[in-house]
Formats: sequence, C-alpha cells, structure tokens
Amino acid sequence: MPPSKTKHRASPSSDQATGRRRRETDSSGWTFLSNHSHVIICLARDAEMRVRDIALAVGITARAVIRIIVELEEGGYLRKERVGRRNHYSIATAKHRRHLLEAHHSIKAILALARK
Repeated sequence: MPPSKTKHRASPSSDQATGRRRRETDSSGWTFLSNHSHVIICLARDAEMRVRDIALAVGITARAVIRIIVELEEGGYLRKERVGRRNHYSIATAKHRRHLLEAHHSIKAILALARK
C-alpha cells in the first residue's frame, strides 16, 4: 500500500513564512539594488542597527542579513566592532563596487544615491 499523502494545509503567505516584508507598491518582487546594497544603506543610516531591524527594513530573514554582513566583512566593505552589548559597523566608503559594470563607482556613490 502506498504511503498516504497528507493534504497540503493553507499556510501563511510566503512573505510571512520567510520573514519578508513586501511594499504595497511592489507587486513583482525585484529591485534595482541588491540586498547587500540595502544592508549597507541601513548600516550607513544607523551604524548600530540590529540584525532583526535590518532584516525587517530590507525584507529578508535575519539569517540572510548575518550572511550578508559576514560577506561584506570578508570583502573589506564593513568592519564590526563590539560596543557594549551592540555591534557598531564602519563602512569602507572608498572601496569600489565588485561588479565589472559598476567597479568605477565607490560605495560612497551608493550611499549618496540613497540620501537623495
């Protein structure tokens, strides 16, 4: 006898299940900047922003934010310093972007766009 198939119950929307928050005006799910850029922009606005707050702002999971922060640290884009119970992040604004099409722009250029 084949194993019984369980009925698929209705689950919370995929956005709720993954911790993602989608803007009301964003129906397609894509953006012009990467999540790495979004994390850097958040940390430029608040150098002591908590991982879960970054996750909510960017619309990704806290685990994804941690992975991105580690990648940015390994790439020399971020430096993390423990201050009391919080982390303080410093951004290497003079460092250039990684993609060949964007390599002539520094991180400072992304942050300038985000401020406008």
